[in-house]
Amino acid sequence: MNMQNDIIGVSNTFISEEYDMSENIEIKESNGVDFVRFQPKGVCCKLMQMRIKDDIIEDVEFVGGCNGNLKGIGILIRGMNIHDIIPKLSGLPCGSRPTSCPDQLTQGIQAYIEAKSGVKAV
Repeated sequence: MNMQNDIIGVSNTFISEEYDMSENIEIKESNGVDFVRFQPKGVCCKLMQMRIKDDIIEDVEFVGGCNGNLKGIGILIRGMNIHDIIPKLSGLPCGSRPTSCPDQLTQGIQAYIEAKSGVKAV
């Protein structure tokens, strides 16, 4: 099984239809799967895209950033519940930066949860 081909770090393999926009997150639902685009801030990665079904990460794609590290993160979180990812990766810095790609991923997941519930989390 070659999981590396499932995650692409440089191109957009997800759908290109119209998304619902809320700040820096876009969500499109199709057949029970949410396609999520998130623009991270303060990191090298320029775009994070996730496929989420029933709160489980089916796939994740990072555009820009440290290709090998982000592919590794993608493989590790595939199949995980989004609520389990947040406490594990939230708050991680990158060098002297106060945030990192894993931290921004949790920000994207949190924004997704808030957008889906219509309630801002604390």
